[in-house]
This record gives sequence, structure tokens and C-alpha cells, in this order.
Amino acid sequence: MNYKYVTLYSLCVFVLGSCDPLVTEFSNIESPKKYTAKTLVTPPNKDTLTVVTWNIRFGIGRANWFGDSCGDLVLFDDETIKNGLEMLAFQIAEMDADILLLQEVDIDSKRSAYIDQVQWLLDHTSMNYGVYGSMWEVQFVPSDGLGRVNTGNAILSKWPLSEAERIQPSLRGDQDALTKAFYVRRNVLKAVVNYPGNPFWAVGIHASAFSNDDTKQKQFLEFKDVLDKIDVEGELFVAGGDLNELPPGASKNNYCDEDRCPDELPENDEGCDFSNETTWISPLYNTYTPAVSLLDYLQNENMYFTHASTHNSNDERYEWNRKLDYLFTNTEWVARSERTHQEAELESDHVAVSARWALP
Repeated sequence: MNYKYVTLYSLCVFVLGSCDPLVTEFSNIESPKKYTAKTLVTPPNKDTLTVVTWNIRFGIGRANWFGDSCGDLVLFDDETIKNGLEMLAFQIAEMDADILLLQEVDIDSKRSAYIDQVQWLLDHTSMNYGVYGSMWEVQFVPSDGLGRVNTGNAILSKWPLSEAERIQPSLRGDQDALTKAFYVRRNVLKAVVNYPGNPFWAVGIHASAFSNDDTKQKQFLEFKDVLDKIDVEGELFVAGGDLNELPPGASKNNYCDEDRCPDELPENDEGCDFSNETTWISPLYNTYTPAVSLLDYLQNENMYFTHASTHNSNDERYEWNRKLDYLFTNTEWVARSERTHQEAELESDHVAVSARWALP
């Protein structure tokens, strides 16, 4: 998601005569918002759980939104968003998901008709509980009438969640102070899933997408530090999210030509050249078990791509062309249970990744 227009937010300081903060600044660690479905569904007893990570693009599917796809669409009505959420809910049911790690979820945004998407998904799937950590809570964005935005990460579960925390990783270091003040604040979101007799942690992340410095590397190490602290205590976790990073050894490392809009200049490219980042998520692969092994990925990269450059179905770049989304655990995934759901091509500009996790 492209937030280049955030430099305009400084105008709001003069527009709003309010004592409320224009952009919410988060503490290093704070409690996320908690949710419960209106009607609880008794989950079945299982020996293995299906864990899913998915960047759901706030329910707009492959629409040509102005912020990330060279498009001209800004706001979406209630019907459009609910149709998108219904498509997501259908796929979640098809996957038989037990734990969902979600990114780009809106809860109170003008662009998505102010629908609380965490509550909507809980009420329209077999998920019962959720926590939400905002990465961008803005009272008013002047650009193209975007208005209020509250978007972030969520964890949804069939079992109760506790000990939830929103953890603030490093902010971008390649921005001036004013831009940084109004820019998105990525987060790591974690919670204990209280599976009867065998609790474990679920940990989600949405890493920086457009930094041209080492911000992402810092965020990956901070994400790993969260996992390490769980692991050293002898506790179990499933973790993942949209890392906005390629696997080590990926055959292609530069997507600037594919990602650049027709009216953009190469000198303004952001977040599309991964050439200097080829080992940045190696510590995760070296320490924990990925749902998709590096060997499997390198033998058939196309099979595991999770992101596309454009949302125009008449453009060859519409096809999935890189892997950005991952699952890890400190135990084991059920052998050959991983799925990269490329068949769900209309629900988002990211593919869901799922795998079955064996309860110890």
C-alpha cells in the first residue's frame, strides 16, 4: 500500500481546530482492541489447526485504488465493501481456517464505508475472537477526499485470545521528521490462543513496504526478537504476515519496471528494488520452520508467488509475480500441508498462505 501522499497531512494541523491528535502515535507496547463475535460457534476438537496469513487490502479486491495501483478510485460504498468481505469470508471457510493473521484491515475508515471489518468477519465466519492493532489512525486525510482512516493488523481465532500486545517496531529512517510524524506506524501483533489444554502464541506482522534504507531489516530482527522471547520460555507459536520482502535466493530482485505507474519517474521508485536485501529474512529461515521451505520455493518459485504489480486484468503484470507473505513456527507444520491460494485472484492483491500446524 502506497502512502506517499502523507506529506500533505501537515495541512490538517491548520484545518482542524481540535485538541484531538490528528494522527495517533502509539506506545512501544500497548493493548490492542479486543473483539468477540455476536454469536459464538463451538469449534471442533482437532489434532491439527489451519493457520492463514492474508493481506486483505481492506476488502476492495483488485480495484484500482489511487493509493497503490496507479488507479483513480478513492472511496468505496457499503455494498462494494460488503461484497469484497463476502468473497473473503467464502475463501476463509473454504480454507477451514482456525487462526487468521490479517493485514490491511479497516475498522473505521471513510474509504471502506466505515465498516468495522474485524467485527464483520467474526460475525460472518466461524471465527469467534479477535484483536486489532492499528498501523495508521488518522482523523482526516485531505488527499482526494480520503478522510478518516483506521487500518492495521488483526488476529482472528476460534478460541479465546489473551495477553495481547501491539508492539511498535522501528519507523522508517529515510523520511524527514514531518513526513515521519504523519506516516504509517507498522506493528507486530501477538496474542495467546487459549486452545484447551494447549495454549500457544499467534504473532502477526506487516513490515514496511516503501523504505529505501534498512528499516525493514530492523523490523525483521525486532519481529524475530518477539519470537525468540516466546521460544526461550519454552512456549509455542505460529507467526507470519506480509513481510514485503523476497525469500533468500529469489531469482529476480528488481520489480521497479513492473511497479512504476506510467507517469512516475525512475528516480521516485520506492520499495521495488530488493537487490540489497537478499539476506534480510535469512535469520527467520535459519531459526524457525517456514510453511514453505526455501528448497521448495527455489525449485518452483511461480507456484509460491503471493503478490502482483497491477490490478488491471488486461495487463500482463496482473499475474502473481513475487512472494511477500510467510508463515513460521518454532515446531513443525504438517508435511506438504502448505497452500499458496493463487486461485483466489479477485479477493486481494495478495494471496493467502495457509498451512496445517500439528498440536504437540
